[in-house]
Amino acid sequence: MPDIFYLTAKWWKQIFTVVALSLLIAGAVVFIKPPQYLSVATAVPASSVAADKSRIFSQNIEALYSNLGSPDDLDVIVGTGQLDTIYLSAADQFDLAGHYKISGNKEKARLKAAKLLKRNTEIQKSGYGELKVKVWDADKDLTPRLANALMEKLQSIHRDLQSESNIASLNDLRAGMKKISDSIVALQSSSANNTDVSEMLILKDQLQKYRQLVGEYQLMVDSKPPALLVVENARTSLQPDRPKRLEVLVATLVLSFLFGLGIALILERRKIK
Repeated sequence: MPDIFYLTAKWWKQIFTVVALSLLIAGAVVFIKPPQYLSVATAVPASSVAADKSRIFSQNIEALYSNLGSPDDLDVIVGTGQLDTIYLSAADQFDLAGHYKISGNKEKARLKAAKLLKRNTEIQKSGYGELKVKVWDADKDLTPRLANALMEKLQSIHRDLQSESNIASLNDLRAGMKKISDSIVALQSSSANNTDVSEMLILKDQLQKYRQLVGEYQLMVDSKPPALLVVENARTSLQPDRPKRLEVLVATLVLSFLFGLGIALILERRKIK
């Protein structure tokens, strides 16, 4: 196999041409592309037990649970971050179609803006069990607002999902309370002169318990415990994060040199044959 220094010395013109053309193309791409700023919002999972009324109303049970959830709780939130819902919401909130200068049909422009935002966003679980919402944009002042809005939308979606079971239970309790109230009224009207005292007491006791449960579930529905605890809101970045021009050019230099060396090796073998 020919020596690398021999190949470089003999075919340096061809290798130099490959390297120069590669650097020229890569340089044109990275310097024409506008710089983008990065903003990151960080949150940790809240305990899912916070949506259970027993954590508040049962005696001493709150000591058994942590205020923080498990890092595994973030998996479903990261999955939600792959849907278009939060990006469409941000596209409407910040008029991203106008920001990205997308013209044409309003609905199509909205969808394109949401896709562009999604392409410039990363929602991931860090190695420390944190949720990271990363957004890149050419407007350094808009970038943190987008990251915080996406985090808030994820919070809202999963907070509402946690409350759904409490809402369903509340509706069932209200229906049961109405049924008992109707039974009491019916019993009072049908046996005005011969009221079954024991049955009436039982119904009133049940009604009182239902009212207590309705009050407890109503409090849980109104409070809406968070699904995420934001530990750091996104901030404005002073320096652009990408494109990483120096890194791209260095990588292009190394790879183009190796590619040129490979071409030189092929040419040298053909010459020997």
